[in-house]
Amino acid sequence: MSAAPPASATEDERFAAVPRGGPGRVGEVFLVFLKLGLTSFGGPIAHLGYFRHTLVTRRRWIDEAGYADLVALCQFLPGPASSQVGFALGILRGGGLLGGLAAWTAFTLPSALLLVTFAYGASALSGPVAEGLIHGLKLVAVAVVAQAVWGMARSLTPDRPRASLALGALLLTVFAPTAFSQILAIALGAVAGLVLCRSDDGPGGGPRAVPISRRAGGVAGALFLLLLIGLPVLAQGLGSHALAVSDAFFRSGAFVFGGGHVVLPLLRSAVVEPGWVSPDAFLAGYGAAQAVPGPLFTVAAYLGAVAEPGPNGPVGAALALVAIFLPGLLLVYGTLPFWDAVRARPAARAAMRGTNAAVVGILAAALYDPVWTGAVGTPRDFALAAVAFVLLTVWRAPPWSVVVLTALGGLVLAPG
Repeated sequence: MSAAPPASATEDERFAAVPRGGPGRVGEVFLVFLKLGLTSFGGPIAHLGYFRHTLVTRRRWIDEAGYADLVALCQFLPGPASSQVGFALGILRGGGLLGGLAAWTAFTLPSALLLVTFAYGASALSGPVAEGLIHGLKLVAVAVVAQAVWGMARSLTPDRPRASLALGALLLTVFAPTAFSQILAIALGAVAGLVLCRSDDGPGGGPRAVPISRRAGGVAGALFLLLLIGLPVLAQGLGSHALAVSDAFFRSGAFVFGGGHVVLPLLRSAVVEPGWVSPDAFLAGYGAAQAVPGPLFTVAAYLGAVAEPGPNGPVGAALALVAIFLPGLLLVYGTLPFWDAVRARPAARAAMRGTNAAVVGILAAALYDPVWTGAVGTPRDFALAAVAFVLLTVWRAPPWSVVVLTALGGLVLAPG
């Protein structure tokens, strides 16, 4: 194992000293995230719970504080937060861009393929059987998010100041449930951390080498701005419908904070108003996206497949899928090397302790709405979610097995 670079090392020396991920490690990243992509139901907050259980608690790819730092960073940036966190974890584990791309591809591909299949008419997502299974999947999300909130709270809010910061973030996001309030809660947590959390020099807050040079990060940031400005100009100047589609999905991914359901109004404006996708087809795709694992942003694959005029089908699906995810991935790649340098400073570590506490509060608020309110409606629902929670936290059951059992439980308990 190579020695860590000294604290006085230059940025280039620190980058050169980072172990590179060979094919074996990149392959490991792909397989782990493929399993997550096949079993992570419940939306972005639940995905963060699955990531924490698999990659922090079980595999120890990153410590609790570092994971919370990544979550806070990705909450600040526009784009699909859970996919961005997965991309960042793949970069750190896989030694660079190939690891990040392996994580994103594996996590995204299952739901994208399912939605493209649905676009071709393979829709069995109706009737009491399907509704019972989908309801069970919503209930397992309750257990997964509850487990994440409980575990992160024990680690990241161990004292009164940070517990109070988490409570403040919870209250802010409960009474003002918007993406902006989440960003505001994290920003206020950082400011409060500078005042309240300076005396804590515990482990997990130190610098962590990132396998991205600042030059590469700067190129990614510049490419994001170039595409944001240049795509609409090129689409209009060349009269290319493919470029217009790319621009519509790129802008949808670039201007959404909070991810998930927040992107749907932007997508509707981008594809329904121009007449590329009918309102009924759009709603059908949205409904199908609720029944598949992985990120909700993959609804773009369905929309690209059914859009008229072409490109559509598999080509349109791939174009839309890459375009909607690309801005968020570029922003993460461009920010990571500078984020690592900033968080190495004592003041930044104090601010990060505050943001970590705020993240706990935000996740706790999300546990109530939309996760709890969207799934638990009867005592039977509560009982099934409690069983799933105990299986995860006490029995340490594999998440995929809890997903299967709870989905089947939702089918058994479904009325009629």
